[in-house]
Amino acid sequence: MDAVRLRSDFEDVAFTTAVPFTDDRTAVDHDGLASNLATLSEVGARLFIPCGNTGEYYALTDEERVNVVETHVEATGDDATIAAGAGGSVQEVRELARAYEDAGADAVMVMHPDHTYAHEAGLREYYHAICDATDLGVVIYKRGPEVTRDVLAELTERESVVAVKFAVDDVKEFGQTVDDSPGEVTWVNGIAERYALSFAIEGATGYTTGVGNFVPKATLALCEAIDKGNWERARTIQRSLRPLEDLREESGDGSSLAAGNNVPVVKYGMDLAGYTGGPVRPPLVDLCPRDRERLEHHYERIESTFSKTV
Repeated sequence: MDAVRLRSDFEDVAFTTAVPFTDDRTAVDHDGLASNLATLSEVGARLFIPCGNTGEYYALTDEERVNVVETHVEATGDDATIAAGAGGSVQEVRELARAYEDAGADAVMVMHPDHTYAHEAGLREYYHAICDATDLGVVIYKRGPEVTRDVLAELTERESVVAVKFAVDDVKEFGQTVDDSPGEVTWVNGIAERYALSFAIEGATGYTTGVGNFVPKATLALCEAIDKGNWERARTIQRSLRPLEDLREESGDGSSLAAGNNVPVVKYGMDLAGYTGGPVRPPLVDLCPRDRERLEHHYERIESTFSKTV
């Protein structure tokens, strides 16, 4: 593992890739996935996170997860960086990390812990055990209060921890966590384009994208504008993408649960853009007709105005 290189690689847009399934949802469409990845690579994507939440991690088997990572490695080329998601017990993460390494991945992203009960000392032990068990770079994924500021600060001192994906809508907490953490890690805004500017000001040098699966040129242009400090251009692009993020945040027809549209928007957007998106697996459902129409409108507007706004 080249920790210095990996930290540098995460100073970019991290494409949290969606997994296309066959029409009956029983298998992964690896041909479609490979084609998607090749096209993203052609337009400039270099950092990929398979088997994350956008990749429906919890709807995949371990065998499917490893095969998805293999497809990423084969389809993206030697200059790509692959950080694959893994969650669950220490043993499961250890075994997945070993399989991911054999498949050619560069890093493992440890999913936010989903245990009903947790203790900070136990979380420290959990993450340290994972770091001790793999030669891959380790990315910590924070999606809630369970992974505390103190835990993150300690973990940044591990050589193998190359990045932190901070996916909590709290810029104040993010900025303080960055200030309080002594280690050399790359801080990644894990809540995408909407917060790319504000998190960049507070220390994020990269961000993750879901909509980049179907509007990659727009999100790569946003990243470039932020990197160059061209804030007016960055705000213009960000505002053009905001309706997509707003739609993803909605519950979806017939549901009261937050962000039920998140992955279905990405997958239908991919279908609109000529990629292979396809259906989602339970517990998600595909977009309702009304939300499909809304997404079509937003996508057409971005496509028709992109050259003018960037």
